[in-house]
Amino acid sequence: MRAILDVVMLILNIYWFIIIASAIFSWLYAFNVVNSGNQFVGMIGNFLHQATEPLLRPIRRVMPNLGTIDISPIVLLIGIYFLQQVIIHYIYPNVF
Repeated sequence: MRAILDVVMLILNIYWFIIIASAIFSWLYAFNVVNSGNQFVGMIGNFLHQATEPLLRPIRRVMPNLGTIDISPIVLLIGIYFLQQVIIHYIYPNVF
């Protein structure tokens, strides 16, 4: 059971970095830093969008409209952190 929890923690850590990469990529794309016509850049953007949008969309529906500021990635990162802390403090000690 502990191995399964370790895999879940690893997946949460990887997804944490995917969310951060998606936020940084969206800023770079919005400020025209990356070439939007490049096929490789498009593939990276498409992957990051498809990987994060299913969890960000419900958060955006619930969050109030703040104009151009999107804090849904921060809310998702806080949720992942909370889930990791629950696993570390409440589930790990009970699994032996």
